Amino acid sequence: MMQPILRVNLTTGKVDEYHIPQSWQDDYLGGASLAARILFDKLLPGLDPLSPEAPLLFLNGPLSGTAGPAVGRFVVCARSPATGFWGESNCGGFWGPELRLNGYDGLWVTGKAEQPAYLTVINGKLEIRAAGHLWGMDTYSTQEAVKRELEVKNPRVAVIGQAGEALIPYASILTDHGRLAGRTGMGAVMGAKKLKAIAVKGNQKVPVVDIEKYSVLRSIANHELKADSYTEVFHDLGTAGAADYFDYLGDMPKKYFQNGVYENALKVSGSSVAESILVGTTACHACVIACGRVVQLNEGAKRKGPEYETLIGFGPNLLYDDPSRITQLGELCDRYGMDTISMSNTIGLVFTLSEMGAIPKEDMANLSLEWGDAECMEHLIHLTVRREGIGQWIAQGARAFGGHYGHEQEAIQVNGLEVPYHDPRGSSGMALVYATSPRGACHNQSDYFVIDMGQVLTSSGIKKYDRQGGAEKAANVAIHQDWRTVMNALVMCVFANVPVETVLGLVNTACGLDWDITDLIRSGERGWNLKRVINHRLGLSRQNDTLPKGLLQPYKDHPGGADGFAPDFAAMIDAYYEARGWDKITGYTTAEKLDSLNLGWAVEDLW
Repeated sequence: MMQPILRVNLTTGKVDEYHIPQSWQDDYLGGASLAARILFDKLLPGLDPLSPEAPLLFLNGPLSGTAGPAVGRFVVCARSPATGFWGESNCGGFWGPELRLNGYDGLWVTGKAEQPAYLTVINGKLEIRAAGHLWGMDTYSTQEAVKRELEVKNPRVAVIGQAGEALIPYASILTDHGRLAGRTGMGAVMGAKKLKAIAVKGNQKVPVVDIEKYSVLRSIANHELKADSYTEVFHDLGTAGAADYFDYLGDMPKKYFQNGVYENALKVSGSSVAESILVGTTACHACVIACGRVVQLNEGAKRKGPEYETLIGFGPNLLYDDPSRITQLGELCDRYGMDTISMSNTIGLVFTLSEMGAIPKEDMANLSLEWGDAECMEHLIHLTVRREGIGQWIAQGARAFGGHYGHEQEAIQVNGLEVPYHDPRGSSGMALVYATSPRGACHNQSDYFVIDMGQVLTSSGIKKYDRQGGAEKAANVAIHQDWRTVMNALVMCVFANVPVETVLGLVNTACGLDWDITDLIRSGERGWNLKRVINHRLGLSRQNDTLPKGLLQPYKDHPGGADGFAPDFAAMIDAYYEARGWDKITGYTTAEKLDSLNLGWAVEDLW
């Protein structure tokens, strides 16, 4: 049950409401799937992602802020400046629920402010304020400065840092205690609009169709979730709780995806953080998991602790092993407002090309560019945000950096988005996940490695196959992608191990639907295919559905848990197209498939 969207044009100052058609809510639920439907007519091939005309949509789901299981989240969607394709980022904290309390479920921003500005949405009223004094400030300082200016208690503030201002294509949006819409460059889209921050504070109720039934179901769901073994690991050890096991399986890459073994890998894990610097936890709105880390370093200050991707990205990926220093590097990226996956991945490429002798000495700025040099990593982060020296090329991402030095094929990326730290040579299903994700290489469009670890959702039709299996897994991967698309529509955290049947009950009571499990999964399939149509319109073809060469060959030395394996990608992608009902020559979703998903209206646009 979705509320209206508040629209604002920063060029003209015009503010109005957009009412979401009920049929769209019924087909797409909310979140990223509904955002794709709303923005469908706007994301055209000639649209510059950083132009005033480009839309930027913040959107909740029908469960956001209901105190259900891990549903205090929202999404941010636009055309990605990093990839040129569908841009989607998912964020926790308290901002989304607070927007719902204003009587709105979305904020749709177009135009460009003449001077830096920030928005406030307080008790249903939007105001545009000057932000010249905030421009140039980091994300945490900006949040505190905005809070001091507002005459309301504890507003929630989403902000960009200097990376967003500098239009770094992997700039992020941050809110609360280091909760980020981290990927696909939504912070750059916000920066291009001269929009520094958005503060929200509301006093209304969150809409639910059958509040009595929903309250009972969500209470049961939260109790079950709190007792779940996955929740215990996330709470005690954070998102890096399984890092040791990932290392054992060969799922954790080392030395920029070149090695399967790093002798100090176990020093960089959720366990090592818990045993050394952990002093507390944080949670998003009404979440019983509380996976957020609070750590204390030698100087005594308490900080946000690193999650898995940051730990591995600045750790084994770069042959480094000090969680305290990695915490500082992660915080530096957060303060600048910059995705740690893209940043650490691109630094890995810098070190790789330097080792190959491909970077001229005059470009190295007297830096060692050597594996494990944390001081060099920090300096490169600063250079990137300032776009100075070699930083001007790092700022464009791994694909562009590799291309500048004549080695684009060495960049571990898909469609311009840097690959996260789950290696398909340890969990082969991730090969299809990365190659076909609508936003480029992404582990949250399907974290299929959890299926290989045993988190099998049998009622959804997902089965268990060998973790290094091949084409037989393709249909399984597609179903899991559809399931995660449902979660990104609700918007529910992927760390919440909630049974499909429980989610179905929550959806039916909150939205007034009478769905079965097939209907629920079908809604995810519908959203997935709609994003595919958008990307084809923006230029995506079968040639885009591929992996970098580094992930398609076995580790040369010390394979570890990967054990000399590389996925048979050609067979897997053909089987995937067949499972999806897509055309094997073009990669397009077929007219028959679109018709079956109530997407027949998009057939003419695609074909």
